[in-house]
Amino acid sequence: MIDFHTHTIFSDGVLVPSELVRRAHVIGYTAIGLTDHVDASNLEFVAPRIIRVARELNKHQDVFVIPGVEITHAPPSQIEELVLEARNIGIVLVVVHGESPVEPVMSGTNHAAIISGADILAHPGLISREDTVSAREKHVFLEITCRSGHSFTNGHVYKMASDCGAQMVISTDTHIPENLATSENAEMVLRGAGMNSLESANVFDSNRKLLEILKARMDW
Repeated sequence: MIDFHTHTIFSDGVLVPSELVRRAHVIGYTAIGLTDHVDASNLEFVAPRIIRVARELNKHQDVFVIPGVEITHAPPSQIEELVLEARNIGIVLVVVHGESPVEPVMSGTNHAAIISGADILAHPGLISREDTVSAREKHVFLEITCRSGHSFTNGHVYKMASDCGAQMVISTDTHIPENLATSENAEMVLRGAGMNSLESANVFDSNRKLLEILKARMDW
């Protein structure tokens, strides 16, 4: 399992990074992104700590740890600025909290995330065809999520991405240990979104492709 979307005690998760990574290892993870929620108030606090722990954990255990952030509920006009700031600090993986059906995310967030240079648009809800085409052109991955509630629109995201040729990844949006998923759990989510076995295999391949892109950015 490769998972690009998890949270620790640096936002609204319940585990320190080391325990989250250890629990992920036990159930078969090979790579994990630590992507705590940030906005302009805490990016400069959270990002260096996640970078440091990722660097140290990658020296001492087998699960590859990717330092990331999830830009969350920031006004759309601010997202590009925050993505650039995160990159300048040294963050490797930038996720943007999309227009989930279960949270009051500001309209226009999906579009702003896609044009900002983010890597993943998380749980993008009822994403438009226009934005899906832009995601394809900008090489932004659309998330199929294991997270309850956010997952209500997985089927729509899958259909739009398939119709428009956008790339998808699957992630968990983990906040508590029970949110972590085995590859079998993730396969069930993908099939539940309407994919056949070949299509779900292609999503797992996309996870591996994005992992290689992120590894190439890390000059550690």
